[in-house]
Amino acid sequence: METGGLFAYDRVMRIDNPHRWPGVLYRSLLLSAVVAASATGAAEVLTGWPEYGGGSGSRFSSLAQIAPDNVQQLELAWVHRSGDVPTRQQLDQGVEIAHEVTPITAGDKLVYCTPFNSVLALDPASGETLWRYNAEPAVHAQYANQMVCRGVAQWQGGRGGHCSSRIFTATNDARLIALDLETGSPCDGFGHGGIVDLGTGVGDREWPGEYQHTSPPVVAGDLVIVGGSIADGSRSDAPSGVVRAYDARGGKLAWAWDLAPPDFDHRRQPVSPAGYALGTPNVWAPMVVDQDRDLLFLATGNPAPDYFRGGEPDMDYYGSAVVALRASSGERVWHFKTVRNDFWDYDVASQPALADLQVDGHRVPALVQGTKMGFVFVLDRLTGQPLVKPQDREVPREGPLAQQLSPRQPVPPPAYRVAREVTGEEDAWGLTFWDRGQCAELLAESRLGPVFTPVTEQWTVVAPGNAGGINWGGVAVDAERGLIAARSSNIPFRVRLVSRAELDATGGGDFRGETARQRGQPWGMQREPLLSPLGLPCIAPPWGTLTAIDIAAGQQLWQVPHGTVRDISPVPLPLAWGVPGVGGPLLTASGLLIAGGAWEHAVRALDSRTGETLWQARLPAAPLATPMTYSVKEVDGRERQYLVIAAGGHSRMGAEPGDYLVAFRLP
Repeated sequence: METGGLFAYDRVMRIDNPHRWPGVLYRSLLLSAVVAASATGAAEVLTGWPEYGGGSGSRFSSLAQIAPDNVQQLELAWVHRSGDVPTRQQLDQGVEIAHEVTPITAGDKLVYCTPFNSVLALDPASGETLWRYNAEPAVHAQYANQMVCRGVAQWQGGRGGHCSSRIFTATNDARLIALDLETGSPCDGFGHGGIVDLGTGVGDREWPGEYQHTSPPVVAGDLVIVGGSIADGSRSDAPSGVVRAYDARGGKLAWAWDLAPPDFDHRRQPVSPAGYALGTPNVWAPMVVDQDRDLLFLATGNPAPDYFRGGEPDMDYYGSAVVALRASSGERVWHFKTVRNDFWDYDVASQPALADLQVDGHRVPALVQGTKMGFVFVLDRLTGQPLVKPQDREVPREGPLAQQLSPRQPVPPPAYRVAREVTGEEDAWGLTFWDRGQCAELLAESRLGPVFTPVTEQWTVVAPGNAGGINWGGVAVDAERGLIAARSSNIPFRVRLVSRAELDATGGGDFRGETARQRGQPWGMQREPLLSPLGLPCIAPPWGTLTAIDIAAGQQLWQVPHGTVRDISPVPLPLAWGVPGVGGPLLTASGLLIAGGAWEHAVRALDSRTGETLWQARLPAAPLATPMTYSVKEVDGRERQYLVIAAGGHSRMGAEPGDYLVAFRLP
């Protein structure tokens, strides 16, 4: 399940933010940006960020102009606003957004999308809007995972003329759209008027937003490839999670990979109109391609529904896994299970990161994958075999799920575990004696244990929770220094199975958290974040961390709290306790780690070897996104490196929505 599909922060942790950018300062910044836009004109991109994740999903940049010895001099370059923010009426009607985008550079443009599926091309030096396309999805479709657009993809046809270079975007209402890079107009020869309907063939949607697209497509040669995001806590026969590749020129379907197990009988089991199995895992996280090896790597979610599946066949064969496909054909090459028989909603949420790493004295083509458990797996990307060997840990099997649970789970070495567990009542925490006591009571009435403790009819603490650990922001990898950087959240949840009879009798009762009916199964589910009466997590901070792992040494170089509670606490104190978040980090060749991604109105630069904070800047909204960087040759001939991050909040986390892209550069 994609974070945001079943997420209760909006009900229990929403706090009005008293910290706004002062109006005079903000207006002056906008005026400066407009003046700069009129003065500079389009700039030539020298070193870019051509795809989501930068290059090979590693979130690493070779740029070094911004460095540890000068990062303190960073200043605001420009602020761009898209205007795509819900109105008060839309918010009151339940419209929810998350501004989680990372732009890409394409030609001489900076291109990004908004939660409302507008696509904008900007001058990368000034932030001036060059063109805009509005996809206009229905805003009241009750999207299972909010309205989100994390990024776009580009394709270079190389023949010249209209649409020889294209931007591809996938929308919340399940359309794949091809746009001309130069003008933003639809490519008429692609699909029907530049659009392919992705909802066709995946199965009936019980409501318009049950099936959507939140992450960017990926381009492999002349193919554009998409997964899908599904409300998989609802029913067993949810729409298919099929992965499909389309011809980048005409939009014709080239191949489809059905995530059903190999022994699935498509003639006798429920399938979609196009013949795809229903209730399979899906691929909602961004994908990545090794172009030279014709390999497509994807991270899969768990099957539907999340917390109980009985009967045959179990669709978990490809669930919560990293999968390698032949990019040109969709043929499976290998897959690695991060969770066996996932009943914790521990789907693999982030883009795999590709890098050639030094392992045991040899340079190896590797894949690094972060997970919601806070685990980091390092695999050989040609074979899927672990380069850092996990322990095959024995885990308990009990409760209604006893027969479905796997007796063993893969657990990496301690250095590759970056999140925390909750194993005893002594883990209770509070700001005061009173609220600590309330948290202790919650823990005392709940089942506690390490990761992979089974969920039963009793409240069971799941830590990290479904929103915790390493979420869709993923990891960053500096291959030359042998570093892996991860941003992780420590937010435990309480989960319990609810009988069908109880659900039918009460409809979930007056429970304040989330209730999922899981139709087609004898058990539904209820879930809530483990919070004190003051709205703070019931475990001691840090609730968000940054960690650097030294691959050669097999050790964590450092782990530090990430973020202050200034923007989430009833009292706006800048206490560096670490805060939850979902975006990922950025590493640079100069030795910097740049991170927003947290529920705080700030972006920071750290020394990647020590974890020391070297620079920070306040932002107009929470930057629950991953930063990117590029360099341009400006009209005066100078090369300048820019750092850009989206700051736009997250409705379901209670972070006030916004529509900002903020760029920094050296004087």
